[in-house]
Amino acid sequence: MATGGISVPLLADLLAVFIIAAGVGIFVAKVGRFPYTIALLIAGFVASVVGVSVQIELSHDLILLVLLPPLLFEGAATTDLERLRRNVVPILLLAVVGLLVSVGLLGVVGARVFPGFDLLLALLFAAMILPTDPVSVLALFEELGAPDRLATLVEGESLVNDGVGVVVFSALLGYVGSSADGGAGASELFSPSGLGTLFTDIALVSGGGLLVGLAGGVLAYSVMASLDDQMTEIILTIILAYGAFLLAEHYAADVLGFHLSGVIATVVAGLFVGNRGAESAMSPQTKIAIFNTWETAAFIVNTFIFLMIGVTTPVGSLLDNAHLILVAIPLVLAARAAVVYPLSAVANRFTNPTVPLDYQHVMVWGGLHASIPIALVLGLPPSTPLRSELRAMVFGVAAFSLVVQGLTMSNLLDGLGIVTKSDAEELYELLTGRARAVDAALSAVEELHENGDIPQDVYDDFTTEYRAEKDQLNQAIATLMGENPELRDEQILAGERRILQREKSVLMDAVRNGVVSSDVGEELIEEVDIKLDRVQEGERTVSERGEGYEEFWRQRAEEFGLGVGESESSEGGE
Repeated sequence: MATGGISVPLLADLLAVFIIAAGVGIFVAKVGRFPYTIALLIAGFVASVVGVSVQIELSHDLILLVLLPPLLFEGAATTDLERLRRNVVPILLLAVVGLLVSVGLLGVVGARVFPGFDLLLALLFAAMILPTDPVSVLALFEELGAPDRLATLVEGESLVNDGVGVVVFSALLGYVGSSADGGAGASELFSPSGLGTLFTDIALVSGGGLLVGLAGGVLAYSVMASLDDQMTEIILTIILAYGAFLLAEHYAADVLGFHLSGVIATVVAGLFVGNRGAESAMSPQTKIAIFNTWETAAFIVNTFIFLMIGVTTPVGSLLDNAHLILVAIPLVLAARAAVVYPLSAVANRFTNPTVPLDYQHVMVWGGLHASIPIALVLGLPPSTPLRSELRAMVFGVAAFSLVVQGLTMSNLLDGLGIVTKSDAEELYELLTGRARAVDAALSAVEELHENGDIPQDVYDDFTTEYRAEKDQLNQAIATLMGENPELRDEQILAGERRILQREKSVLMDAVRNGVVSSDVGEELIEEVDIKLDRVQEGERTVSERGEGYEEFWRQRAEEFGLGVGESESSEGGE
């Protein structure tokens, strides 16, 4: 029977991968509080040791071109841009300055302690291994109820330093190749002009990737804003995720002569569509469909990549190079600690709230290394000096970070006492989650009824049932908030922040469309920014009796002779 060019053995291997993954999933579900991705990695190790053969090559191109874009896009799209903005100083310090400094530190020390390594090769190893991967630790954070801000710091740093790390690696690899071919290599890199070129390249490649991602995000947003078709919008986000990566990483070179950062392009596109697009260009049903699709895609990709990392780990090579790996592991941790603590102290001088010392401990130990380092080391050309040693070191350090650091993360969080999700917060999430589902159901029933897809008596039964449940949920939420005033205040501030962000978005659209002139628009937007700053500091701008903030339009209207009266807060002496 003809197969039409489809490899049956390949399909069988894929099926074997997911059969193993299903077994791991059942085990994790029964055991509980065991990170699924780490369990997959261990299962892969076991399969490799006992001789289970999977004839799928985990190549550099497979990871970077096929598997990485959905992981980056989903991670960015589900990241709260406002939280990221509030923590931008420590995130950028750690992801950019911290990565560059730690690469330099590890390179200098590694050149002295790794047998046969010169400075350039040690720097290349540092650039490969130091970008962090938050997948496993963030999954554990969610299970344990760790603070959202800690998760934002870890994920935000990873999203940025992945892109910076790939740029630094690519630049260093060129110098390593030059040195191997008899060129200047290290002497050229460490000259003033060489360092200037390196940092210029990093800025151009990163900045260009940012612009590509932003342009792609704006284009996708403008199309989605005029659509209300779930399937088409899902396809648009898939095109955006892969298109931004390919355009920056490959096709830009045809125009510019050098590639841009596909990682940063995909991250920026995901941030834009996942925040601005979800806020203004997606219906509730479309939003649910898109995020569910990307959550499923990320889960499947993570399942495949972590299991394949375990299966393809060169166990024999790890044993042969154990002396290098055992030296590399503490050095990588030391390089991480050497930047997290000082740079957090610097960030704490300029930001409020500060990054607590307990958070810094978790950020050091939670700096896991997985898909990006392994993709980079698999992409080393055959002519790279000490290529087999570099591969063993990267796989060895990644295995240690994922298994040892990942499995001990819960103990660290418990020991530091920063697992903060209370029973009341968990119940609030349950109630509000169900309330959103009921709202979506009511909207769907209304749409079906308007289109004539369900008869009147069925419509009446559905709406009666769901509206009764919604009333009960609202009553339960109100009671819970009344009994937990801290939870109530937190949710009010969060809601007010989202409302103010929507106000700002509408004003910006009005200025762009010419409905409001730029000078008036700037004044209105500035006032919203003032309110947002007050909310960020924990101060409400709406009081229980009405307005908690006196907008400038009232005074202007009074000066013009319009009797608008005073706000309730003014009358109450606010």
